[in-house]
Amino acid sequence: MLLAINANNTTTKFGVFDGDAKRGAWQISTNASRTADEYAFWLTGLMALAGLRREDIDGVILANVVPQTAFPLRSLCRTYFGGDPMVVGEQGCDPGIRILIDRPEEAGADRIANAVAARNRYATPAVVIDLGTATTFDVIDADGNYCGGIISPGISLSFEALYNRAAKLPRVEIRRPRRAIGRSTVEAMQSGIYWGYIGLIEGALRRIEDETGLPHTVIGTGGLVPLIADGTPAIHHVDQDLTLLGLVDIHRRNRG
Repeated sequence: MLLAINANNTTTKFGVFDGDAKRGAWQISTNASRTADEYAFWLTGLMALAGLRREDIDGVILANVVPQTAFPLRSLCRTYFGGDPMVVGEQGCDPGIRILIDRPEEAGADRIANAVAARNRYATPAVVIDLGTATTFDVIDADGNYCGGIISPGISLSFEALYNRAAKLPRVEIRRPRRAIGRSTVEAMQSGIYWGYIGLIEGALRRIEDETGLPHTVIGTGGLVPLIADGTPAIHHVDQDLTLLGLVDIHRRNRG
């Protein structure tokens, strides 16, 4: 079985796969000071609850956009899972798609994995919207090539900035408001974030399609995507495991 690890700025997600079948997935907050032993204690305990043993793992693949966590995650793999992980973006790891941007080495490992999974599972051309620390749009052309995209501040990040910089505004729950015109400060903030981000998504997708001249299949992923997808028909599919599935595909390609 394969252990796929996706280390992002806010959370690090671990998934165990038997082929394409997910046997378990868990996430923990990303913390540069966390040690390999701490990861192992947490992860192997959760695996055991799912009936999995670390000895069942015969391969590991890692996508990491947080350099400070690279050493402990590699140490986790060497010490507890039998060897070095395959690392997306490093020499010898071929994602199987062309990266058509000015500096291909700048493409985030998670964004590459999203593009691979989208190309293999959905109709192209496609756009992947990942609602994480940042809200990213990744564009895949009709031939399955990664063409670049859009990066904007994430929903939670924007909410926190509003709370921290405005003295009289409270910290509120991110949710779909009952109406666009808020009749209280909390409702007004919720409306601004919720409908504001839906407006951002719909506007960005419209510009992408205007620029390419083609309709795109739109796949949403990330923790908040079910909430946002509920408010717009612009997102055609919700796939919370998209990044991990992309890692499964990349590992399969490179291991034959």
